[in-house]
Amino acid sequence: MSIGQCATSDGGPTREVAIPASDVKPLQRLARVRRLQGLSRRTVARRMNLEIEQVRQQEQAAADLTLSTLYAWQKALEVPVAELLVEADGALASPVLERSQLVRLMKTVLAIRQRSRQESIRRMAETMIEQLVEIMPELAEVGPWHAVGRRRRRNELGIAAQRRLSDDVFVDRDK
Repeated sequence: MSIGQCATSDGGPTREVAIPASDVKPLQRLARVRRLQGLSRRTVARRMNLEIEQVRQQEQAAADLTLSTLYAWQKALEVPVAELLVEADGALASPVLERSQLVRLMKTVLAIRQRSRQESIRRMAETMIEQLVEIMPELAEVGPWHAVGRRRRRNELGIAAQRRLSDDVFVDRDK
């Protein structure tokens, strides 16, 4: 069962109603486009000034989002709004699919250039970067894949949670 909004017949406020899971139709494909763009939920949450859990909820295919929320996603993912909506055929438009592939390729080439110790590999990466920017100039602003350590699992704490705070952090300075 899913929860949906239903208007009352007397024009009053909407009320929540249970909708069988089989009747829930996908309305958008935010998660798929986000993954194709090579973005994490954390990055999208940061760009949209949301909590990761809010991003996860909005990514549910049957989530009924407002137009302003879709425009916020469009800005964060840098794709046309129409690409975020589910259409009859369900396929992404060719330009968006190609763009996401080129962005991932550019991130990979930049990471190779950044991490390579061999000058010949760095020169080949530079050539590829120039060629990719020639194909799609907006790729000049793309950064490499992040490679700081390894990804944490949900049950692992980050370094910020392991740091010890000094006692003066908890002192009330207004007294």
